Amino acid sequence: MAWYHRLFNLARSEQHTRDLDREIAHHLAERKEALMNDGMNEAAAEKQARRQFGNTTEKKEQTRDVDVLTWLDSMFTDIRYAVRALGRSPGFAIVAILSLALGIGANTAIFSLLDAVMLKSLPVSHPEQLVAVTMGKGDNEFTNPLWEQIREHQDMFAGAFATTDSKFDLTTGGQVRRAKGEYVSGDYFNVLGVRPAAGRLIVHADDVRGCRAIAVLSSAFFMSEFNADPAAIGKSIELNGRKFEIIGVTDPAYFGMTVGSATQVYAPLCSEAVIAGSDADLDQRQRWWLTITARVRPEVSASQLTSRLKAISAPIYLATTPSNWAVNEQTEYQKGVLQFEAQPGGLSDLRSAYKTALFTLMVVVGVVLLIACGNVANLLLARARVRQREAAVRLAVGAGRGRLIRQLLTESLVLSAVGTAAGVLLAIWGTRVLVSLLSTNRNTVWLDLTLDGRVLAFTSAIAVLTGLLFGIVPAWRSANVDPQDAMRGSGRGIAGERSRFSLVKTLVVGQVALSLVLLVAAGLLLGSFQRQTSIDLGFRGEGVLVVNADIRRVGLAAGARGDYYRAILERLRQVPGARSASSVDIVPLGNARWNQDIIVQGFESKNKRDNIIWFNEIGAHYFETIGTPMTAGRDLSAADTPNAPRVAIVNESMAKKFFPGKAAVGQFFQLTEAGKPADMVQIVGVVKDSKYSSVREDHSETAFLAASQDSAPRPSTGFVIRATGSPAAIIPEVKSALNGISGLIAYDFTTLDGIVATSLARPRLLARLSIFFGALALTLSIIGLYGTMSYSVERRRNEIGIRIALGAARTRVLSMVLREAGWMVAGGIVLGVAIAVGATRWVATLLYGVTPTDVPTFAIAGAALAVVALAASAIPAWRAARLDPMKALREE
Repeated sequence: MAWYHRLFNLARSEQHTRDLDREIAHHLAERKEALMNDGMNEAAAEKQARRQFGNTTEKKEQTRDVDVLTWLDSMFTDIRYAVRALGRSPGFAIVAILSLALGIGANTAIFSLLDAVMLKSLPVSHPEQLVAVTMGKGDNEFTNPLWEQIREHQDMFAGAFATTDSKFDLTTGGQVRRAKGEYVSGDYFNVLGVRPAAGRLIVHADDVRGCRAIAVLSSAFFMSEFNADPAAIGKSIELNGRKFEIIGVTDPAYFGMTVGSATQVYAPLCSEAVIAGSDADLDQRQRWWLTITARVRPEVSASQLTSRLKAISAPIYLATTPSNWAVNEQTEYQKGVLQFEAQPGGLSDLRSAYKTALFTLMVVVGVVLLIACGNVANLLLARARVRQREAAVRLAVGAGRGRLIRQLLTESLVLSAVGTAAGVLLAIWGTRVLVSLLSTNRNTVWLDLTLDGRVLAFTSAIAVLTGLLFGIVPAWRSANVDPQDAMRGSGRGIAGERSRFSLVKTLVVGQVALSLVLLVAAGLLLGSFQRQTSIDLGFRGEGVLVVNADIRRVGLAAGARGDYYRAILERLRQVPGARSASSVDIVPLGNARWNQDIIVQGFESKNKRDNIIWFNEIGAHYFETIGTPMTAGRDLSAADTPNAPRVAIVNESMAKKFFPGKAAVGQFFQLTEAGKPADMVQIVGVVKDSKYSSVREDHSETAFLAASQDSAPRPSTGFVIRATGSPAAIIPEVKSALNGISGLIAYDFTTLDGIVATSLARPRLLARLSIFFGALALTLSIIGLYGTMSYSVERRRNEIGIRIALGAARTRVLSMVLREAGWMVAGGIVLGVAIAVGATRWVATLLYGVTPTDVPTFAIAGAALAVVALAASAIPAWRAARLDPMKALREE
């Protein structure tokens, strides 16, 4: 490229300037010394000497300016010529730019998403100083007593705070309207360095026991709810039925600690008691709900911080030991050691869930870009043959080969720049589509997708590298043509023509191979998704409405909640269109969990976790409602009251593990409390195994306790209703039933099918994107193969014409061209299989029910690629077979 040469000349000019500087300094010193020897004082001698050499320095500066201007002029000349040259071949330019736009756009979109989820730091002061306090092994949830002890004992942090996500209901009753919230400790905003956009933020004095209910709003929420009216500061907002005074608004750039969602309302940690009342978690030593973030002092090293955390751990754990745990559990707890890990990017469940998937997609789109570059390289090689005369003329009239290479590389970089610009536009749209695919009905994902320095640097680097990648070989070959051979009549038989076409075929083989890798990956991920959607969940989600009801505002004592829930359930069973209904504490696949130890007489545990099982609390007719068949015993009934002996229904896995070889119905197991034996529970029924919290999990031992026997249920619970038709159709009747009981009940709706779909969000996203990128790679490869075969037929027109003129059957010509394409496709498939066998092992953790080397997937992908590729080759082959020999020979 011309500016490379100019840069070299400019560097050489700079070296000359430095030499001139040294020479002037030397002569200046000599002249100054001579003037001082003549009796002139030092200051006057310095002034006189500099005056004499001033003209030389000015000339040096002028020379430098001329070099820079000459370089810029030459650069713009090259660009103008490149644009004109591409304008003369609009078809070539459009195909090349479109190929690059798709490849670069896909890479930029995925990298933007990767940057937003994995790399981008929080928009706060010095995010690199932030660390997460943990208990080791990724365990980063703390109790409030633990947090308070850490806050009081720490002396190595510039500041620390605790936070937890919440969802606040903005209504006073009825169907909920939620706002994404955070409970934050008093130093939250101060430690992060977040400033208010209006009013003030929460400070340390606001977070004390018995605090008043105050709230800080995000700028976006302040705009949407209050139209950014300054008069709203000091007014109240309803959060879960309690009035909170609005004291301020955050800076618009700050979105909260959790990546993937934008916090709308912040409340002091102490105000959790305002909403939860007697159910508050502030004093609970066994309620793990807070994350702790701290800012490390600049002068504190990592080793010093580790040592200090270790030193304060023992008294902190001793002071916060849960009193209702078993002695061995308390001893183990008190051995804990506080640790830390860097946390400049904040918190994110999205990050842990999609880390492997995002890096996998980054590799996939990188392969797509390589295929696109191969396509453009093939186009440039074919175009170089057409422009051989032009190259020969330029060489013949004295143009240097280096100058010609620079000009052709300029054209490549112009192509890349235009393709990049189009790709960025595609990426802006694509990232929004990707975020919408990450979102579900139950969880809307919000990400900061503004272009930052990393994304711009990545895209710029991609633009330059792709321009060089697909442009340097065609430019080198074009500049090394023999002018005498190039000026022949037809140009056939030019030296290097055979090797040039061999390079074209090699590129096609590589494209086919990479396409096969992506097709295999798409097949594996699609197969994995299909197996997860077709797996027997143990229940039937279709037609089931899930109602989450919160009765805190009703103000009932814990002992009265059971009767209230039973009254609600009876009303729901009478709703028109409801076939059956029941209550449930943990909805299947809803991400909530409950497990604990049990004691079974005669069962010998192999390890300390062998006696742990999963629990749920349900009402009568629950299994009938969700469609899980009972295999033995009876269902729960109205006779199972708090005063009756405790009963449970267990799944088949629990029955087989704890009661092998005998009927589980009628057997007993014992609950534990604080590690000690508690209530005895009799098994009255056995049900088929069903998924508990994840589609991918193996069936686990589960016991279903009777909700009717819970003397102090929680202030919120779930109800499931099987509708005779669409679940959505009975929602108005369900609303009417709940409002008829009390206008203070807060509720929201989802469907069991929707919950299942949410649990499959990641495999669905991977399957969709892998299919799209696999199809894109296949399309680009087929275009490359089609272009190569068309070029081959054009290059051999005379040979084919002679064959037909001498009596060769047209079917023979057809098979000759298809055979040539077949060898390229076969070579690509063999190479692709070899690459795919090693590469697909990287996605093993994303697969379910499919091995990375699944033979049917490889076979189907290879066969599909071969069929499509040969179909694309059939068009040039048909043209070759229909060639008029007289026209072909007349061209020679």
